[in-house]
Amino acid sequence: MKSTNEAATDQWVSDKLRDAGIERHPQGITGIKEIDEALKTGSKRGTGKVGKPEFVAVSHSKQYGDFVLVIEDKVDTANQQLTDTNTGLLSDDVKAITDYAMNGAWWYARHIIDNTSYKHAIAIGVSGDEKHHIIQPLHYQDGGGLDYKILPEIEEFISFNDDNIDEYYQSAILGEQTDEQKTTQQILKDAEELHEYLRNYGTLGDRDKPIVVSGILLALREKEHGNFDIEKLNHDPLKSDGEKIWEAIRDNLKRSNVRPEVKRDKILSQFDIIKNSAKLNEPVGELGGNTPLRYFTEQLYQRLYQTITAAQSSEDYLGRFYGEFMSYSGGDGQTLGIILTPKHICDLFCDLLDVKPDDIVFDPCCGTGGFLIAAMKHMLAQASTDAERTAIRRDRLHGIEIQDYMFTVATTNMIVRGDGKSNLKCEDFFNDSNDPAKLQTQIAPTVGMMNPPYSQGKKSPTLCELSFVERLLDSMTEDARVAVIVPQSAMTGKTKYEKDYKAGILKHHTLEGVITCNTETFYGVGTNPVIAVFTAHRPNSPEHKAKFIDFRDDGYFTHAHVGLEEGSTAKDKRAHLLKVWRGREQAPSAFCVESTVTAEDEWLHSYFYFNDEIPSDADFDKAIADYITFQLDMVSHGRGYLFDDAENEDA
Repeated sequence: MKSTNEAATDQWVSDKLRDAGIERHPQGITGIKEIDEALKTGSKRGTGKVGKPEFVAVSHSKQYGDFVLVIEDKVDTANQQLTDTNTGLLSDDVKAITDYAMNGAWWYARHIIDNTSYKHAIAIGVSGDEKHHIIQPLHYQDGGGLDYKILPEIEEFISFNDDNIDEYYQSAILGEQTDEQKTTQQILKDAEELHEYLRNYGTLGDRDKPIVVSGILLALREKEHGNFDIEKLNHDPLKSDGEKIWEAIRDNLKRSNVRPEVKRDKILSQFDIIKNSAKLNEPVGELGGNTPLRYFTEQLYQRLYQTITAAQSSEDYLGRFYGEFMSYSGGDGQTLGIILTPKHICDLFCDLLDVKPDDIVFDPCCGTGGFLIAAMKHMLAQASTDAERTAIRRDRLHGIEIQDYMFTVATTNMIVRGDGKSNLKCEDFFNDSNDPAKLQTQIAPTVGMMNPPYSQGKKSPTLCELSFVERLLDSMTEDARVAVIVPQSAMTGKTKYEKDYKAGILKHHTLEGVITCNTETFYGVGTNPVIAVFTAHRPNSPEHKAKFIDFRDDGYFTHAHVGLEEGSTAKDKRAHLLKVWRGREQAPSAFCVESTVTAEDEWLHSYFYFNDEIPSDADFDKAIADYITFQLDMVSHGRGYLFDDAENEDA
């Protein structure tokens, strides 16, 4: 009979499997004839009797055949695994298999694969408890003999459910790029090539390049309605290619219900360069006698437009494309105020704020619209009726962007992604027309998301990141949820102005927590970002404890010329973060600290962190051995007197 601790560990693992959407079978009774027959002779002692692994499950792959999951758990992390001192491999003697989680799981995986038609197994050794634990998977396949592949440690089992197993196998086991990574990388490669053509044949400035791209994408939407034909871009002397594209842009803005007219006219005026630029409308021999506009339109249709309109992902492809343009324009885009928020951060905001279909989402610094696109995707996925989906697209996504060209790019991005009506304004968030009290009633936002301009506080303290945060919070409805991503320095808040802003925020709103992000989140920018989450118009109680989380290890890694890419453990780490954030699982203080806060505090995990790890027996033995080694070394060098007082005290 299992001890109370063993039963608690089993239950904890069972809950994790359930949360990951994996149908688990305890004690090796699966109801799957092949596996149950194999386990009848699967005893870990090699006696040929019944074997009873803690849990067995089957993950159904669409591409690679089904995977058997075998999980063994132990109460103490000291019983995680045992390796052979000679080979460095997992020991397969009876004691190792019976007493160590990893060795036992590997044994069962081999036995099942060798005695069934299954080709792949993921053996997972688990040891410890909810707060302090090790979860280590390995991959074993048919014909592997004693060969296996140890995989990165995990926190959750989400990578092994039916939805994610193919991607995990592709990334973690085969070491290949995922389909989305391939798409993004190809788009960035295309951006580099098209930038060369825009530079060589269009002679365009940095701000004009994305405008031309945006305009062509809008014109291409009219292709679906029979009002635009690439073949008719033929350098007609009576109507230039630019005029034809410009008229298609105008028609599409009308079709997209971009109102009021003054707003539509403002957007349309941004595209005047398309019809007015002689360089863009002159035939070029190297382009087969076509105009640069004809060539750009063909290339954008083939390389970008079809990807954007077909994409189910919330990846801001147009934004990535635009950002890549800037990187080839003699700068990194920062001089133009562009720090694009990566797609996985936009998606994380939606999960942290638990965005629902009936929410009204507001981003007052919307850039290319990445947050709004992610929110739209999350909301539409939960909507149950066409009327609800229409309302989401038409009424529930709102943004403000101060820069004309960025506003045009954002509007295009939203229209191309099918938002129905682009509720964006090209204004200053700090204008009187955007007074917080007015926004509360006019928009009535229930969810706020923002990546404000960075380092503007150097120009004026009233433009520091915290000033944007306070104004956004003031603009929300009561109990609205707000997330912002800002530099770490904003949460330190050492200046008088920053402390005043922090005090003002806590006086009227509640800080729910701050998450320290991967230092490479904004690849190539050199900013250490954090995500701060608030509840609006609920004064921060002195007793309220906020969560401070160190999420620098988020499973993403940098790739030259691409930026941040998702690693095989990213989904797992994200799932764990959300569990801890929602209070569904404990975590050591190295990951999460809960604390009350004041305006004087640094709102960062590093400020509140304390070490709550209990030293293991091995840690104690090592400390004693180090002390004895140090003492012998001192004595041998004639400095034994350093220990005289300690010896006298013992006496």
